[in-house]
Amino acid sequence: MVGIRKRGEDIRQFILNNVEHNPKDIVALTSRAYDISRQAVNKHIKRLVEKNALLERGATRNKRYILHPLVKWEHIYTLNGTLAEDAVWRGDISEFINDLPDNVIDIWHYGFTEILNNAIDHSSGTQVHIQITKTATTTEIVIYDDGEGIFKKIQRELELSDERHSVLELAKGKLTTDPDNHTGEGIFFSSRMFDDFAILSGSVCFSHKHDQVEDWILERQKFQSGTGVFMVLFNNTARTPKSVFDKFTSGDDYGFTKTVVPVRLTQYGHDNLVSRSQAKRLLAGVEKFETVIFDFDNVETIGQAFADEIFRVFKLQQPDMELIYLNSNEQVTQMITRALSRE
Repeated sequence: MVGIRKRGEDIRQFILNNVEHNPKDIVALTSRAYDISRQAVNKHIKRLVEKNALLERGATRNKRYILHPLVKWEHIYTLNGTLAEDAVWRGDISEFINDLPDNVIDIWHYGFTEILNNAIDHSSGTQVHIQITKTATTTEIVIYDDGEGIFKKIQRELELSDERHSVLELAKGKLTTDPDNHTGEGIFFSSRMFDDFAILSGSVCFSHKHDQVEDWILERQKFQSGTGVFMVLFNNTARTPKSVFDKFTSGDDYGFTKTVVPVRLTQYGHDNLVSRSQAKRLLAGVEKFETVIFDFDNVETIGQAFADEIFRVFKLQQPDMELIYLNSNEQVTQMITRALSRE
């Protein structure tokens, strides 16, 4: 009897985990996955609808299912110099999170307070809008401020070429426009803790998904004022803040010593990575780390000067630094190998 009950729980959890991306064919998908009839699947779905875990939309052949929001909450706060991220967490946010596992609460506590603090200290806005949507499988929190915009601010204060360059610097970690009060690590670690993390500002969107090594820059034609940060986390994830810190730190003091640099973010439009100036843009700030991993995913080709500047010239300047490359195709690997052979 216990085995039957456990199988039923597994089937219902499968439905919940997959319905978001398969709202119309979740019955067929579940039927194939567990080798059961569509009628049996429909019984499990009916139970989830009755428990308010799923919502049913449409009828007969147009029927689809979506996750039922267990929590839908939003509030606008005034950025008047007195707002404190820990007070907002304790007073308003934690009550929606406190029924989740301790490790999940810890991730939300870290990520929420880091991102809200950035809006309070750096946005130069007048208000911040916070939204929470919680379902049976995930929780999403959106924090939006009406300030200058994070990428535009970084571009202006660091005198960068454009907002895309701001995203590249942010992706490396340790970037801050206020070094006396901030380490610049909060956004980097927050982006690695969540299953889906995105920052939308101006005409640029920075995105990181937990199951992918690389970061993404997406450009929009429509301009977005202020800064919107979107964080999504599975309610039953086994991830912990410590497990994320351990990937990029070393020693008992948790020194932030390692970073992954998505090389693709250096490309503007259809430009190929061929010049030393492009390589120097990629290398800016990485001397703060002991280990730098260059991720060449989705980079089709690089030039000799680009490879030489990173893997010979820079390496000679930083002999104690460990430089690692991954996800390189045959052409890119050949260029890197040629540069290394000239050390």
